[in-house]
Amino acid sequence: MLSWIRWLGPSLVPALLLLAVVYYSDRRREPLPLVLLVFALGGLGKGVTWYAEHRASAWTGLDMSSQVVGNTGSLLFLFGFAAPMREASKVAAMWPAFRSKHFDEPIDGLVYAASAALGFACVENAITLRDNPMGWIWIARTLVALPAHVFFASLWGYALGRVKRIKRPGPLFPAAWLVATAAHGLYAHLVYGRGPGALVGTMPLLLAMAGTTFFAVRDLSARGERSSRSSVLLERVSTLYMSGPPSLRTVRAVLRREGQPITLRWIVLGALVTIGAMTAGLALSVAFGHWARVDFSLVDEHDVTTTAPVALLGSGLLAAFPVSGYLIAKASNLPTLLEPALASGLAILLILVLLGAAAPVTLVFALAFSPIAWGLACAGAWVGRPAR
Repeated sequence: MLSWIRWLGPSLVPALLLLAVVYYSDRRREPLPLVLLVFALGGLGKGVTWYAEHRASAWTGLDMSSQVVGNTGSLLFLFGFAAPMREASKVAAMWPAFRSKHFDEPIDGLVYAASAALGFACVENAITLRDNPMGWIWIARTLVALPAHVFFASLWGYALGRVKRIKRPGPLFPAAWLVATAAHGLYAHLVYGRGPGALVGTMPLLLAMAGTTFFAVRDLSARGERSSRSSVLLERVSTLYMSGPPSLRTVRAVLRREGQPITLRWIVLGALVTIGAMTAGLALSVAFGHWARVDFSLVDEHDVTTTAPVALLGSGLLAAFPVSGYLIAKASNLPTLLEPALASGLAILLILVLLGAAAPVTLVFALAFSPIAWGLACAGAWVGRPAR
């Protein structure tokens, strides 16, 4: 009886979150039967993909777990088959809503995408916990994976919300879906494909996806109608960002250079500054660890309690990005953030290439930290940009 409650209880968390989606959306315009249909189709999609993955694994010998087939086999299975199938099933689940007359506001793209993702997560949690009845770590894995499913779906849901009038996916949708699929594969590898200690690597990726979803909600809010037809969700979310971070449109504006050439010297110099700041941040972390008597040799991804040294090193590296972004923007005195953004991106790319050649096993964790690192660099550049 207790084992039955153990896997069924956590699997109902997505259903409770669906109630929050329904409550905070416009209940007069989003019919509950349609929302529940999308939720159910999302769960059905998980059942179909689970069966397909099971058959594909038996046929190819590949598996999601790196402990079974190694890192290469795990990544090949996730990125080449599992992640595309899963995100495609979510799109198929919300497609009836997208084509319906009720899909009439930009924010509907996020509402129905989230409903499909929650249905998918509900069945996934039940299957995962049923197949792994022992250990709290599997409950932690399902809880960490739950918000990620919503954030992944929000990417292509945002793209569909922008084309609500023509009811045909625009050019933004394939790119958003590919990004969501790549993020899904990387996230699933960290959550389910590696040891428990790898869950630490999901935090920066989760924060980056949450920030992206926040900006997507704001942008779709601005595109919605400002009348009595506006959803309650938009009204409540709007209260969270009065005098808050810049809008997505503002961010795009400061990242765009119109009528002026890109200053290459500041990109190259900025990349060197970023790499130097990363080296300094890493050195400070090591020095602090030495002073605090932290043993970096004890790190083991199969033991969550040994991940503190990795968190210390990661904090030092991430702290370097807002500092370097600020210094580049302040020194260049350029009106946009394009050069600092490209400089940090170039530095990240160089580090990823070096890690791929020297220590391929760390490349997955570096990819997980890359989005939040780039965002921090842009945030530092935003603070250091010249006043208009």
